[in-house]
Amino acid sequence: MTNRAFPPATGRVPPGAIGHNRGVVRSNYAFMPPEGVLISRLPQYKDTIVRVLAAPVLGAAFAQYVLEIAPGGGTLAAFSEDSVQHFFYVLSGEVALSIDGAAAQGMAPGGFAYLPPATPFTLRNESGEPVRVLALRKRHEPAPSLTVPEPILSHQDAVPMTNHTGKEGRGFQFLLPYGDMRFDFEMNLMWFKPGVCFPAVETHVMEHGLYMLEGQGLYLLGEEWHEIWAQDFIWMGGYCPQQFYPTGHDDACYLLYKNVNRDVAL
Repeated sequence: MTNRAFPPATGRVPPGAIGHNRGVVRSNYAFMPPEGVLISRLPQYKDTIVRVLAAPVLGAAFAQYVLEIAPGGGTLAAFSEDSVQHFFYVLSGEVALSIDGAAAQGMAPGGFAYLPPATPFTLRNESGEPVRVLALRKRHEPAPSLTVPEPILSHQDAVPMTNHTGKEGRGFQFLLPYGDMRFDFEMNLMWFKPGVCFPAVETHVMEHGLYMLEGQGLYLLGEEWHEIWAQDFIWMGGYCPQQFYPTGHDDACYLLYKNVNRDVAL
């Protein structure tokens, strides 16, 4: 006879959880708090929980994940994809990254890496503590007369803070070389002092993947405002009206993906 007894557990659904949901999915944007993103796994990683944030099934032209790598976990062997670029940003813990067979280098929180297509890599947790890494995959869009970029391994502290808008209280860190036409996307850290907002509602062709790192605020998507804080994720398709207004007492920061530097496909 099959044993149908439930395994022992003490956790219970908290009051108000039934039907309570901050998450919203619309035709050209999605707002996803972490509590609603279920876990999965990938065959190229061991002892690694994967939380898929953006994917083509959502409407996105890229894929974005949070990798939760247990001690001793990570890639089983060197991994690469012929026409796909990879980007990694360390959220917590320390991970070891090896690029194209070179000696592995440690990446602490704020460390990031860009890997061009067909670049073998290993990503492993050789520490005794869990690691969280934000990962992105995008199919490379070649352009005539432009070569493929070289790999990048760096840290946000090595990237200057700029403010090309001239608006007080805003800061930009371009983790990939700004204006380098070899790159078909940007990964930017966007900083805001409390009370400083976009000067206008933006409506543009670029697609976004936004991961909130610090602080909190209100984000306009389409015609709806959403309260956003650390670990929340937003996907914005092209021409989604958007604006951000930070709230609270501390600086706000998010990591923003944006596709750029390529003509419109017809």
